Amino acid sequence: MLILLAVFEILNHNDNMKKLAFAAAIMALALTACGQNKKEMKTLVAYFSATGTTEAVAKDLAKAAGATLYEIKPEVKYTDADLDWRDKQSRSSIEMQDKSSRPAIVKDLKDADSYDLIYIGFPVWWYTAPTIINTFIEAYGFKGKTVRFFATSGGSDLAKADKQFQEQYPEINWKPGKLLNGATPEDLAAWVKAK
Repeated sequence: MLILLAVFEILNHNDNMKKLAFAAAIMALALTACGQNKKEMKTLVAYFSATGTTEAVAKDLAKAAGATLYEIKPEVKYTDADLDWRDKQSRSSIEMQDKSSRPAIVKDLKDADSYDLIYIGFPVWWYTAPTIINTFIEAYGFKGKTVRFFATSGGSDLAKADKQFQEQYPEINWKPGKLLNGATPEDLAAWVKAK
């Protein structure tokens, strides 16, 4: 505003100065507008990893995306017995059989609303995401945010997880998920750029 007042003052005194002052004012306004519109996008890579496989991928992805890394931690850690998918009474088997299961998490993610893009990673359990991922999504909401999920898997694809996320959380702007088994830094950089 002060720039415009100075321009009008100069315009009243000198014709040669008019052109110079006008150009300076336009340039100042353009630079101010550019500075106000330029907001750096804040990215989060959140992951749940029971055995360390997904964690390794998440760390590499966070580097490729220039993102904050966050571990989704269960309040009670999973033991080897909990993860035994052959045992129908194991913790993971019981959780995955009950679609309303929401294993408790350590809720310590600061400023969740400040992220524009969220990557959520997990190992594929029973052809989909572990129910602890639902706990995380419901704890922080992410309404209107862009979310891309990634996973590690011994052989399952992500079709079921993709469908479930779209149906359960339609208020989130979901992007297609990706299996990142054995992904190289180049693979991750390419995926980040693809947005």
